[in-house]
Amino acid sequence: MSASHHLACVVLACIAAPFAVAQTTPAPYSEPAVSPEVAQRIQRVENGLVGGVIIKGDTRATHKLADRLKELNVPGVSVAVLHNGKIEWARGYGVASVGGPAVTADTMFQAGSISKPVAALAALRLVEQGKLSLDTDINTELKSWKLPSDPVQSGKPVTLRELLTHTGGTTVHGFPGYASTVTVPTLVQVLNGEKPANTPAIRSEAAPMARWNYSGGGFTIMQQAVIDVSGEPFAKLLHDTVLAPIGMTHSTYEQPLGKEFAAYAATPYRGDGKPVDGGAHTYPELAAAGLWTTPTDILIYAMEVKNSLDGKANHVLSVDMTKQMLTAGMGGWGLGIQIGGAADNPYFAHGGVNEGFINNFVAYEKNGEGAAVMTNSDNGGVIGDEILHSIAAEYGWPDWHPTVRATVPVDAKTLAQYPGTYALAPNFDLVVTVENGQLMTQATGQGKIALFAESETKFFPIVIDAEIDFVKDASGKVTQLVLHQNGHDMPAPRK
Repeated sequence: MSASHHLACVVLACIAAPFAVAQTTPAPYSEPAVSPEVAQRIQRVENGLVGGVIIKGDTRATHKLADRLKELNVPGVSVAVLHNGKIEWARGYGVASVGGPAVTADTMFQAGSISKPVAALAALRLVEQGKLSLDTDINTELKSWKLPSDPVQSGKPVTLRELLTHTGGTTVHGFPGYASTVTVPTLVQVLNGEKPANTPAIRSEAAPMARWNYSGGGFTIMQQAVIDVSGEPFAKLLHDTVLAPIGMTHSTYEQPLGKEFAAYAATPYRGDGKPVDGGAHTYPELAAAGLWTTPTDILIYAMEVKNSLDGKANHVLSVDMTKQMLTAGMGGWGLGIQIGGAADNPYFAHGGVNEGFINNFVAYEKNGEGAAVMTNSDNGGVIGDEILHSIAAEYGWPDWHPTVRATVPVDAKTLAQYPGTYALAPNFDLVVTVENGQLMTQATGQGKIALFAESETKFFPIVIDAEIDFVKDASGKVTQLVLHQNGHDMPAPRK
């Protein structure tokens, strides 16, 4: 899956013919000594986990990390924290595989959609080299495949800028990947939705710039364009132009994972604690969801972006291009990255969901603060958010703090109107149930989340900051729900 947010995100990737990138087994990170002051900070973070929403009057709002791993059935989590422009600490908790080694700072996870902002660096570098253009018809740069014209485009060409900002009007939210037991399609087969691809063809569903719509399909088109203009396999290009130059030593877009990294790889698990069938899935949609990495390497990426913006280290992009990348447009998105926070203190962030992996990171542009959290469980989004809230409190971030909300009682007859399956995106549903008088929702491939009533039709989870409105027709029948999250209103018709 993939996307930056848990109720509404799915993105994955695959690769047809693996290309061996010339890499050697990375040496373990040399972890700096932690001062007594930092050790106390780590302990407070570990003991201060809190959800995205606190119910008013709840005195049991904080949790211990070790307890939450058990309660949520999450095998392992890895955390890294950026403070004053440097990685202050990085720790692993739990296990990389049940019965196997412990998670360490070196443990690698599938990044899901965090693949996108890293891949965007390579595309933007090609723009600066004059091999790609941000604002011309992407079909003039595609050679191996073309985006078919469609009346919904209103005669407007789709551009790289629009693909990177999710405003190109392209389809396919995310990708489920391919188990080790099945045939992996080529990139062109994915683009055309041809077997053995397991997702629909990537096509236009709206005119460019008509609306913001998260599209892993758009990044897959970008991937093909990058391959066509560079003449390089995508994983090799990313290694040579992005990962190696900025020092992401524990990262690769090679799918499936090469043997030099195998010892570091975490095993993905479902919410019920069972391993994902076929192990870590393979994703040919490398730009959308093909990156294997660590929280430390994600923060190395974040520091490169900040330093590039400041003109202190421009290993990949110029200052001007970095400014363009971090300029928020429609939906609050820059070129491959989400922009948030106050106008005078913005942050850039992204989340990622693959089968059995959920991750998130945030970094502030100006003061060098940030954090990355990676997990090897479909339930990892909950603990990941709780850890980020705890870090935000400990380090005094202006954002990422929980919201306090009040609840109202709703009778069983009213709750009984809501269970059903709601289509949030193609291949991505929200299933609503009632269990022991509690309304629950479960997104495709993710764990169940309890919903609490703010009114008879408006509900919210406490693990993330979001709302769900149930919509009724004239006869009083519930016909859809609307998910409000991260400034977006996402309708989901009832199936």
